[in-house]
Amino acid sequence: MKHTSAYFAFDRFPSSKGSAVHIARMADALFAFAGGGLLGVLGGGLPRRQIEDDREILRFDPQIPNLIDRAEAYSAWVADRLAEHVGTLEIVHVRDPWSALPVVTAPGRRYRVVYEVNGLPSIELAHTWPSAAPSALAKIRELERFCLARSDAVVVPSRVIADALRGLDVPEDRIHLVPNGADVVETPDRPADAPGRYLIYVGALQPWQGLDVLLRAFARLADLPDLRLVICASVPARRAKPVRRLAERLGVADRIDWRHTLPHPEVAAWLAHAEASIAPLTGCARNVEQGCAPLKVLESMAAGVPVVASDLPAVRELMAGGEHGRLVPADRPAELARAVRILLEYPAEARAMGVRGREHIRSGLTWTHSLAKLDAVYRTLASGTE
Repeated sequence: MKHTSAYFAFDRFPSSKGSAVHIARMADALFAFAGGGLLGVLGGGLPRRQIEDDREILRFDPQIPNLIDRAEAYSAWVADRLAEHVGTLEIVHVRDPWSALPVVTAPGRRYRVVYEVNGLPSIELAHTWPSAAPSALAKIRELERFCLARSDAVVVPSRVIADALRGLDVPEDRIHLVPNGADVVETPDRPADAPGRYLIYVGALQPWQGLDVLLRAFARLADLPDLRLVICASVPARRAKPVRRLAERLGVADRIDWRHTLPHPEVAAWLAHAEASIAPLTGCARNVEQGCAPLKVLESMAAGVPVVASDLPAVRELMAGGEHGRLVPADRPAELARAVRILLEYPAEARAMGVRGREHIRSGLTWTHSLAKLDAVYRTLASGTE
C-alpha cells in the first residue's frame, strides 16, 4: 500500500491509557482528511501489521529495556517506514521527538509536518526517570527545539503548553490550539458491581498524577464508612503495588475498589455513577511549567459528574474557573478532603455542577469541535498558505 498521510506515535496502541484515546481521535481526523494512511505506533503483544479499511497499522515491538535505546531504535524504524512512502506522502503527523526526528530529516522530503505536543520529554523524564543526567535532558531539549523548528505546524491541547513552546522559540503563527475533547452521550448503565456511593479516580499512576495526595485525603474521610474510592487504573495491577502499599499504611486499602486496564466504555460507566471525579494533579514542573490537558477532567464533565481537581492553570482552562466542580490547592490532602466533604454535603449543588459541566463540554469541547480545528490545520497546510 502507498500512502499520502502518516501518523507516528511513540506510544502503545491501542491501550487503556488516555493517550490511546487521543491517538485514535487524531489519527481518525488525519485519515478522514487524507483518505486513509499509515499509523505507526508501539506494539508489544499486538500484531505487527493490520489493515483496517483505508489504513495500515504498523507496530514497533522490540523489547528494549533502556528508554533512550528503545527510542533511538524506534526512530530508525520510523525512518525505514517513511522511505517506503516518501514519494507519495503529503502530510505526516507526529506526537513526540522520537517520531519527529526521522520525519523532519527524511531525504527527499516533500510532505508537510504537523507536530502534536502533548508534553515535553525534556521536562517529563525528570519525573519518570529521576536518575536521568541533566546533560541527557539537555540533549532531549535540543532535539525538541530542532524538530519543532523544522515542523510546518505545531498542535497543542492547552494554552499552558503553547506558552511553554513559545519559550522554545516556536513562532506564534505556527502554534495551533486544538483542545482535547469528550463525547456527550446517554448515561450508561451502572456497573453491576459498583458500590452504593463512591468517588472515582481515572488514569495512570505516575507521581505527578497525585494519587498519593488522594489517598491521604481519603484517609481523612474515614467517618464516612459508606463512601468508597474506585480507582480505574490504566496500568496492570503489578504496576500499582507501590500505591497499594501506601493505601495499606494509611489504613484505607479495604475501602478502595481497583479496576485495571478497563476498556474505555466501561470506564465511562464507572465515571457516570460516581459522586465526584478526583483529579489531584501535583504542582510539579510537568503540570505547571509544561502544562497538561487531562482527558479525565473533560470526560468527567461530559459524564455530568462534578470534578474536584488541583487548581492549576491547565485545569482552570478546562473547568472555566471551577463552575463544574471544586478547585483546590495542589498537594494539600486536607484541602482536598474538605472540598470532597462539602460537595457530598450539598448534593443538589453537586448535581448542578455536573449539569453545568456537561453543557460546557457540549457547547465547545466535544471531539467534533476539536477535530474540526485539526482539520482546518490540515487544510491550511494543504493549500500552501502556511
